Amino acid sequence: MVIPPQPGPPARSPGYPTVELLTRPDCHLCADARMVVASVCDELGVPWHELSTANEPALLERFAEEIPVLLIDGVQRDFWKIDGARLRRLITR
Repeated sequence: MVIPPQPGPPARSPGYPTVELLTRPDCHLCADARMVVASVCDELGVPWHELSTANEPALLERFAEEIPVLLIDGVQRDFWKIDGARLRRLITR
């Protein structure tokens, strides 16, 4: 079972960090990143949240050249190509 991205602000799960993926429409790297984040978070039972820069102009301005961007607890941890093994380590440490 794949846990879909949660609508609205990210929920903090006890014992796990907040995982957010910043994306933009029509972005092939974003589609790849979405699959990696969904797979790892599903495996670990961790909810995640996707934010589209189309709806967040401030995020587009800040991260325009780095999309997709992985944030964990509000800190940028990865961009362009999301590494599943790295994400797993960051979540479980």
